Amino acid sequence: MKFENLGIIAPILKAIKDKNYTEPTTIQEKSIPIILKGNDVLGSAQTGTGKTAAFAIPIIQHINNSTKELGGKPKIKSLIVTPTRELAIQIDENIREYSKYTNIKHTVIFGGVKQGKQVDKLKKGVHILTATPGRLLDLINQGYINLNQIEIFVLDEADRMLDMGFIHDIKKILNLLPYKRQSLFFSATMPRNIVELSRKILKNPKKIEVSAVSSAAETIQQYVYYTNKSTKKDLLLHILSGLEDEQILLFSRTKHGADKITRNLKKHNIKSSVIHGNKTQNSRQAALKQFKSGKVNVLVATDIAARGIDIQMLKYVINYDIPNVPEDYVHRIGRSGRAGEAGNSISICEPEENVFIRDIEKLINLKIQVVKNNPFPQTDKAMTREEKKEFEKEKQKRKQEFFANRKKKHRNSGNRK
Repeated sequence: MKFENLGIIAPILKAIKDKNYTEPTTIQEKSIPIILKGNDVLGSAQTGTGKTAAFAIPIIQHINNSTKELGGKPKIKSLIVTPTRELAIQIDENIREYSKYTNIKHTVIFGGVKQGKQVDKLKKGVHILTATPGRLLDLINQGYINLNQIEIFVLDEADRMLDMGFIHDIKKILNLLPYKRQSLFFSATMPRNIVELSRKILKNPKKIEVSAVSSAAETIQQYVYYTNKSTKKDLLLHILSGLEDEQILLFSRTKHGADKITRNLKKHNIKSSVIHGNKTQNSRQAALKQFKSGKVNVLVATDIAARGIDIQMLKYVINYDIPNVPEDYVHRIGRSGRAGEAGNSISICEPEENVFIRDIEKLINLKIQVVKNNPFPQTDKAMTREEKKEFEKEKQKRKQEFFANRKKKHRNSGNRK
């Protein structure tokens, strides 16, 4: 199947070709024709399946073909609501790329920054608006946004939206939309509360399910190191010593933990940055830009902050903390191995997290490969004083070897320059 077979107009096909897209992903192949026909869609698709293009391309085409006043001040015809700033920005960037050979106007709004520049763009008029719920309702209340002419509404990452407590905001937004509209609802998981919400939004939807959340991309190699809580950071340094030239997305369960990991990495001269909800929008975007450009090798992130991070050719994801929700593991490792590329997932598991690994393996129906060559193995029993003394001695020895090798590499690198 080619994009040319999906009924996509020439300007968008040209933009797709510029991005070197050759064949549509499964969700694109299934969704685009259905959306172009005007049907509501209930889509289940995990991250990395090409979902954004699946709804953005037909939206751009619909507005391009149906809107008369492309030469005048645009009115908002499509609203895309998504939970995080990063994901909203990512969607808007994709819309810009797909629509560059049309006259479509678009913008993105989100909280955490001053509203001035966002309001200026809204005043000039846009056809497609991507927004996070809080800033959207705020600007509606201030009179800067009117949803009366929305023709296509998209609720993306619905499960994450509810996890973040946006259900009341979503209900407020739904009450402001025209009854007669096309609605597209995408969620990686479909628990009961998501299904109930979809019934309030959609009318006779076409159901599309691709790469169920219980599966991980076959292109991702999955590994686990079993260690102790006290040796996690040492094991991380050991792992990173073999991946010096790689880009690595590293997950922490908490914001505090993410900051602590980043401080330790910088202490050992590993180029790293951090992204989480307590960081300002400018700080988060700067960290992401540094990572994408290769100025830092390790980006430490929490689950919510990492939604919307789309790094081309990312090969490595490290789970410093094992998620207690198995589906989150699938979302995390799905940041690598995208669009058929190879990826690697490395998990660092302490004793209290062993049960989480078992839950994950049950969900994905796969045994994660245990790394045997582990300098800091997990201990199942309390060590005697002698064993602890010997263990600490070996730990110090390995740390010294690690820094000696790292110093030697930097010295050789300097000599080559």
